[in-house]
Amino acid sequence: MKRAVIPGSFDPITIGHCDLIEKSSKIFDEIIIAVGNNIKKNYMFSLEQRTNFIKDEYKGNKKIIVKSYIGLTVDFCKKMDSNFLIRGIRNTTDFEYEKEMAQINFHLSQIETIFLTPTNDKAHISSSFIKELMKNEGDFKKYLPNSVKL
Repeated sequence: MKRAVIPGSFDPITIGHCDLIEKSSKIFDEIIIAVGNNIKKNYMFSLEQRTNFIKDEYKGNKKIIVKSYIGLTVDFCKKMDSNFLIRGIRNTTDFEYEKEMAQINFHLSQIETIFLTPTNDKAHISSSFIKELMKNEGDFKKYLPNSVKL
């Protein structure tokens, strides 16, 4: 069975994340969405909320498993018996950062990182962008899946 991990903070999950998850589920037998919790970050949504948004979005999809974790992503991958990480690349800035992380992760654990690009109409979407819209009362709901109820 080919199993991949899609790590992230998902604060909140966006339709861009969903695009990445759907593309990944066409390649792998099982996708583990790993909701990270970094104590140094200031999240808008709690770990439980972030996890529940994703569980609600993919309930009934037997290929998708949602877990939360703290610590190194490669350690989580080993624990989940996955040799693949999936990362989305929206632009060259993402690529440079993600390439470096992929090289470090491979050096630490031999875990391969696979980069996927978003569908064109979702390439501009980021959780940071959504949170900025939310804070300033902009029109953000069209960028969120139906499971994110606010």
